[in-house]
Amino acid sequence: MNMLKDKVAIVTGASSGIGRATALLFAREGARVVVTARRKEALDILVDEIVAAGGQACAVDGDVREEALHEAAVDAAVARFGGLDIAFNNAGIVGEMAPLDQLSPDAWRTILDINLTGAFLGARRQVPAMLARGGGSLIFTSTFVGHTVGMPGMSAYAASKAGMIGLMKVIAAEFGARGVRANAILPGGTDTPASITNAPDAAPELLAFVEGLHALKRMAQPEEIARCVLHLASDAASFMTGAAVLVDGGVSISRT
Repeated sequence: MNMLKDKVAIVTGASSGIGRATALLFAREGARVVVTARRKEALDILVDEIVAAGGQACAVDGDVREEALHEAAVDAAVARFGGLDIAFNNAGIVGEMAPLDQLSPDAWRTILDINLTGAFLGARRQVPAMLARGGGSLIFTSTFVGHTVGMPGMSAYAASKAGMIGLMKVIAAEFGARGVRANAILPGGTDTPASITNAPDAAPELLAFVEGLHALKRMAQPEEIARCVLHLASDAASFMTGAAVLVDGGVSISRT
């Protein structure tokens, strides 16, 4: 299949995890992809992998908190591939976990700057490029945390990701009539390098606990989340906008 044939996409946070899996899937489905993250070496490896498989991609390294990164990514999409149709604003961190009264203001600001402000800065540059093409699809990586579940110690993370859903809904309302769709995915526990279950000091009991929170009794693989992103990016979701889509393995509804 070529669900994204002749489309041009930007994927932020593409050096690992869900972003990397999505960039690879987008390329397999025919998209030309601009990948961004802070780690240049990891991006170069990803681009080489896409090109070796017959796809087209280029890398722009930088920090999502800097507007210059988003400007450079959009410029690369336009100059290298002719425009922009899809943006997956995926970059983010869990950050410091602590009870509210012990969370430092610096940690709060860092988490919101990366997760929420980074998404805002990306969308602010991406939407005009999509309008120039007659429309497009923005997808944001939010979470069930702070949306369906309040998890202790995660106030800054929850606030940043819930704010992203509000941002997404306003974008959908502001630009829907001009052909731009905006949606968010809300993944459950996913087996990525950033997962708390893969921390150097994580005990096996932690993985078992996290898996048990889900109705499916397991964590997701990044490729499973990427398939939902692909659907939202493609014309198969042409009447979907303003949606916060749970891809959480039933963690939001499970009480077993």
